[in-house]
Amino acid sequence: MKTHLATALCLLLSLSACTAPTSGNDAAVATGAGAQKFMDNVNETLLKLGIEGSQAGWVSETHITDDTSALNARANQRFIDATARFSKESVKFDKLDLAPDLRRELNLLKVSLVMATPSDPKEGEELTKIAANLDAAYGKGKWCPDPKKPETCLDINKITDIMRESRDPKKLREVWEGWHTISPPMRKDYVRFVELSNKGAKELGFADTGAMWRAKYDMTPDEFTKELDRLWGQVRPLYLKLHAYVRMKLHEKYGDIVPVSGPLPAHVLGNIWAQDWTNIYPLVAPANADPGYNLTDILNRRRMAPVEMVKAGERFYTSIGFAPLPRTFWERSMFVKPRDREVVCHASAWDIDSVEDVRIKMCIQPTDEDFKTIHHELGHNFYQRAYKDLPVIFRDSANDGFHEAIGDTIALSVTPEYLAKIGLIDKAPDASRDIGLLLDKALEKIAFLPFGLLIDQWRWKVFSGEIKPEDYNKSWWDLRLKYQGVAPMAARGEEFFDPGAKYHVPGNVPYTRYFLAFILQFQFHRALSQAANCALPIHRCSIYESAEAGKKLNAMLSMGLSRPWPEALEKIAGTRQMDATAILDYFKPLDAWLDEQIKGKPVGW
Repeated sequence: MKTHLATALCLLLSLSACTAPTSGNDAAVATGAGAQKFMDNVNETLLKLGIEGSQAGWVSETHITDDTSALNARANQRFIDATARFSKESVKFDKLDLAPDLRRELNLLKVSLVMATPSDPKEGEELTKIAANLDAAYGKGKWCPDPKKPETCLDINKITDIMRESRDPKKLREVWEGWHTISPPMRKDYVRFVELSNKGAKELGFADTGAMWRAKYDMTPDEFTKELDRLWGQVRPLYLKLHAYVRMKLHEKYGDIVPVSGPLPAHVLGNIWAQDWTNIYPLVAPANADPGYNLTDILNRRRMAPVEMVKAGERFYTSIGFAPLPRTFWERSMFVKPRDREVVCHASAWDIDSVEDVRIKMCIQPTDEDFKTIHHELGHNFYQRAYKDLPVIFRDSANDGFHEAIGDTIALSVTPEYLAKIGLIDKAPDASRDIGLLLDKALEKIAFLPFGLLIDQWRWKVFSGEIKPEDYNKSWWDLRLKYQGVAPMAARGEEFFDPGAKYHVPGNVPYTRYFLAFILQFQFHRALSQAANCALPIHRCSIYESAEAGKKLNAMLSMGLSRPWPEALEKIAGTRQMDATAILDYFKPLDAWLDEQIKGKPVGW
């Protein structure tokens, strides 16, 4: 959760405008002055309700009970209902000639919802309760190998540990299948969730909830889908090479469990969702290309406390000119999993009051992954603070991919040179280690791209009705095969609901933003590295301590949502089009190396 308002872009809903002259009070407000008064009320009301909703949401995720879920559901419903009501009311100003900023605020209002509740109060309440219950069901999710022994139960943190560390394919499969038992009970609720959320979206003029989500990107939903296909087409060849190389190396490790050709088994890639393959780096690492250090080992040897890891992340941002985080951040954030209650451990950044009360929520462990995740989550917080003085509806990122990209842009600067500067390693390894470093990064970044795309490909088809409830699981695995080239070891029938084992599905968090973020972060990194006058190869550049890079970054961040995203992109990257060429530039040495490694080997599945 980034803010109390979902990212919104300048695109009108298909709502009917007034077709006849109005009279009485309606005529009085349908003027420029009336529009300004209306938006002032919108900003004031949504700020108040947004704060209430964020506070309730924070408590619900950091102290999971039936009561906190119910309170969160009611707060969410009040906010969503108000936004939907304002959206419908705003159409009376559609034909007025208004100041550009006021017109933009009105347009953004109409596409600001992630979930639109139906106008029927009972159905609206039912939808918000279902949404809160799905979120809580994931947060409380555990797999118990022996239900009679609660001490054997594994939450997502323990599951993640096993998937990261184990090399026993039997154990990995058992744990993988175990975690996926948390989601079948969600299936019935999710079907109803789709029905009710679609009803709310249609009342706002959209074909379905998926179309509503895609309408936030300054282009039609169909144009946006084509844009994603274009971007994926730019990077797919590199993914295919990485997939072929990893399959070859895992076949050497696991034998026939991993086929010579065909899809990769979902349970042997070091991550419960196979979205990040960095944990299997030791199994696929090139000979004599050890990166020269292991950040997880270093953090553990130094016994670096969670709060110290967060402070290291903060120091990066302050080194490029950003103000330190407020005292309340340190007092109110959740850095470790409490021992006395259930919480949602999934890392998230929060903007409680849209001004200064920013927080992160994590169950931090001393790992390389969490060190980088901290940099990512803090990116949300510094973005939030950069646009805090704008009108409320402009307090968001240029598009939701921008919000996700900023922290990862900084994480790309977590280079060996940076780690040496902050004293975590003695010196950066020489260039002969670059292939190992790039392969490790590709296992994180390139491996993620198809997963980042397919989550919403599945949901959009579910929302549109193209995927029926009786085909939820089959279609899920069809898409995972199509995009990722990943498959389960045994058939997964409709008695399962495997999409629900990924937080963002029961949490109703749009996922395409992460795909866009992985494209944009390399564009941002290349541009900021140039601003920092970095003479090293792009994959070795860090903007740490560069005031010029910080100035350029802040110029874009402070725009918030006040201008269309192409203008924000141009501010930092000098172009108005998203482009994956920076990814190809970053991984160019690895691309050539992979060609040599897989020569004569099957590519694709």
